Amino acid sequence: MLARGLGAALLVAVADQVSKLWILDLFAGGPAPIEVAPFFNLVLTWNRGMSFGLFNSDNALNALIFTAVAAAIVTGLVLWLRRVEQTLLALAIGLVIGGAIGNVIDRLLPSRHHAVVDFLDFHLAGWHFYVFNLADAAISVGVGLMLIDSLLVQRRAAN
Repeated sequence: MLARGLGAALLVAVADQVSKLWILDLFAGGPAPIEVAPFFNLVLTWNRGMSFGLFNSDNALNALIFTAVAAAIVTGLVLWLRRVEQTLLALAIGLVIGGAIGNVIDRLLPSRHHAVVDFLDFHLAGWHFYVFNLADAAISVGVGLMLIDSLLVQRRAAN
């Protein structure tokens, strides 16, 4: 299961970085939003904080602190992944690892302003959800799959 989880992590991290390079190229001429659908835009934002823009400031320590936290989390997840026996849980952990690594890469690259590139902007009736990226989506889906796996394990244990 370790190979499956790490394979998923690698796919997520690569897809995330490719999508961010594409967005940076797309917005090289200017930051104007691109309407894709009535409920979805592509935009370019720089997130120097953490999830949902929390602590999003120009504080130079943010990149260092959030990178250290992500490294600790990834280390813990890899240790967990080594003991996993269920495919669903291995893939879920891999999604979270890959998403965390994708965002850490952004924080470490000076060309990315030591900030995470976010670009997916969903909105409805004037209300905009937080702008996010593929790494964020992978983390969210991974956590959701972990919850589903937990419920399945509880159900199997009850039977």
